[in-house]
Amino acid sequence: MNVYDFDGTIYDGESSVEFILEYLRHDVKVLKFIPMMIRVMIKYEKGLITLEDFVNKYAAEVTKFFSDNNVELMPLVKDFWDKHEDRIKPFYRQVRRDDDVIITASPEFMMRDICNRIGVKNLIATDFDIKTGEVKKACFREGKIPCFREAFPEGVIDDFYTDSINDEFLFPFAKRVFMVKKHRIERIK
Repeated sequence: MNVYDFDGTIYDGESSVEFILEYLRHDVKVLKFIPMMIRVMIKYEKGLITLEDFVNKYAAEVTKFFSDNNVELMPLVKDFWDKHEDRIKPFYRQVRRDDDVIITASPEFMMRDICNRIGVKNLIATDFDIKTGEVKKACFREGKIPCFREAFPEGVIDDFYTDSINDEFLFPFAKRVFMVKKHRIERIK
């Protein structure tokens, strides 16, 4: 099986950030959400909070913002992918296989639509309840290991594609590792 990170790897950009920024065009109230998220991210990067704390805070704040403003997320997600599907990098469409796996920190509710569109059946993503904010599964940095093992207990990765050293935790599970920078792909293992 081949495994791919999504944002920056097969998608040219950071979809979760772009989704929030695109929503900002419709509702400037989302601006009050951004500084809090930056503070939480900095705390995680400095080791002041755990990965679990980071993901729980993010999910709770996203859920609270959209529910407080009576926003239905799924029509927004569909609209987002209608506008951004063309940013799937050409190399992915050339190497795509039926058993591909996308493993991403992006939320599952946002990723399911694009995976269906590009024919990916195996998605491992951060899963949280969009009504309560409860995190069911955090799929971020080292959290990708238990997520992958839960989905594929004996899984061996033939080729792993990523754009970030933050995915180094999955490198030992792959026969070959490829670093993707824009449209350049370099084998690093």
